[in-house]
Amino acid sequence: MAPRFVPLSDVAEMLSISATQAYALVRSGELRAIKVGGRGQWRVEDTEIESYIQRRYEATARMVEEERANAQTTEA
Repeated sequence: MAPRFVPLSDVAEMLSISATQAYALVRSGELRAIKVGGRGQWRVEDTEIESYIQRRYEATARMVEEERANAQTTEA
């Protein structure tokens, strides 16, 4: 059974980013996380990771569509 919550180091590995970048995503609110344990270590629920990835896909699709529209306007 896969763990429900993963540490930021695992999130960073899953997203192929640095641990610092993963922490910045949490601090900015882009990636929801919780602090657990006596030392207040950050954990991210696996469903939140998937939700973040889906939001990034949607944002990328919008960006590509806008670029495509701008390129068509420039060509006209």
